[in-house]
Amino acid sequence: MDIDHFKDLYYHRNLIWMIAWGDFKWRYKNSILGYFWSLLEPLVMFVILYIVFSNLMKVQVEYYQLFLLLGIIMWNFFVKATNLGLTAIVGKPSLVQKVYFPREILVISACITAMLQSLFESLIFIIFMIALHIPLSWNILYLPPILAIFFILTLGTALAISALNVFYRDIQFIWAVVLQAGFFITPILYPLSIFPQSIQYIFRLNPIGQIIITSRDCILYSYAPFPLSLAYAGVASGLILVIGYIIFLRLEPRFAEEM
Repeated sequence: MDIDHFKDLYYHRNLIWMIAWGDFKWRYKNSILGYFWSLLEPLVMFVILYIVFSNLMKVQVEYYQLFLLLGIIMWNFFVKATNLGLTAIVGKPSLVQKVYFPREILVISACITAMLQSLFESLIFIIFMIALHIPLSWNILYLPPILAIFFILTLGTALAISALNVFYRDIQFIWAVVLQAGFFITPILYPLSIFPQSIQYIFRLNPIGQIIITSRDCILYSYAPFPLSLAYAGVASGLILVIGYIIFLRLEPRFAEEM
């Protein structure tokens, strides 16, 4: 990992965007509803989970509709980005074997494609915000750096599993199980306040959970992020990116012969 490598990535920045935008458009090509599928999927999931957890389980959370919806949208981004990243290398064997370019471009593009999908999903959230007359404060300005930290965490994860999946195809099945478990151990459906304080500390070790909680606090409840929570999420995400990138660069030279 050196300066020249990052210069090479910067040189190919237009290619990153072209691949990301091309994949985004291709996913809705020849679809009757087109881009509205990006809205429909989280909306259906939200309606089902809201009915179950707000009525049957009597979850008492202020603005629970938006509490739940924001959690779903952010988790969906992580799921889509890592799943797209998982197949970013193995899904383009001819490109990887015959054309030289930094291979991580494919993974970065996959994460950007997922981000574009999440932007469409966010339209639902904005509509709910307007309908429920949720007041905004200056603390929402913390949101861009929070989301940047989330993107860094997601990219680091995607880089690691995309490289490992070239050599160990079982990774895709393991990752599906990890995502299923992660959905329930991340505070998406419930607030941490339902647990004893000692258990809350364990849940807070999950950087994705910290990011989702901090985002809710800024947007829904007009709270400034707790500095230690934000610092922990930032350091953990940076560490995940470094580890993921190292794994990717170590395995990249053998991609072509393994595919």
